[in-house]
Amino acid sequence: MAEPEQPSTARMIDFWLGGEHHYPVDVAAARAFEGAYGPCAAIFRDLRAFLGRAVAAIADAGVDGFLVLGAGLPTRGNVHEVATAASVLYTDVDPVTVRLGQQILADNDRAGYGYGDATDIGTLDRAQLHRFVPGWGRRPVGVVFLGLAAFLDDATLARTLEEIYEAVSPGSFLAFDFDSEELAGYPEALAMMGPQFRMRDPASFGPLLGRWTPTRDGIVAVSRWRVDGVPAAVPDAFHGGLAVKPAG
Repeated sequence: MAEPEQPSTARMIDFWLGGEHHYPVDVAAARAFEGAYGPCAAIFRDLRAFLGRAVAAIADAGVDGFLVLGAGLPTRGNVHEVATAASVLYTDVDPVTVRLGQQILADNDRAGYGYGDATDIGTLDRAQLHRFVPGWGRRPVGVVFLGLAAFLDDATLARTLEEIYEAVSPGSFLAFDFDSEELAGYPEALAMMGPQFRMRDPASFGPLLGRWTPTRDGIVAVSRWRVDGVPAAVPDAFHGGLAVKPAG
């Protein structure tokens, strides 16, 4: 694949996570953002650790099929590397990310990658969905919805989460996060995120989930969600948790 001319958030995160699937243009963009807001690597490693704990909790509940929306790159402790007995479908809207993800997973028969717009699950390839999330619509599945809420207005986010809720079976889980107002004090970094980026007061997070019911852990800074030992010393840039579609 030819080296891209524009940076990608997915590849910038791969760089911050210590991965190998990024290009000089991504490193330059990541360094520029670090100059405006420093602790990017620590924050995204903490968010990836939260993803790992959330996915492990879903798998421990007996779920063996996952749909990952806005997935980025399927590396560095992503879903199939945590829930090793499960099958996983990663999706994204960026064609470069999709192609790279397909290359990474080319030899994996339990994980696939395809195009999918998180705000319209009708765009998912049905054959891929039923191959890699075989219980879709019939038994509980895990849906990973990280890094997306900040780029959706309230109405779109509510509609999207309701559409997912309607599509999955009772007992299904949603792993989610929200961006706090951390970047409000860093105007240069905030400008880099673009006009679609939405920070939210943590008090507003719960109502945005609609009919999804958070587990008793609630919605907390991801560094403190079911963490063993002392939470990572990082800013509370992301809050998140697990929610479930109740049975019955």
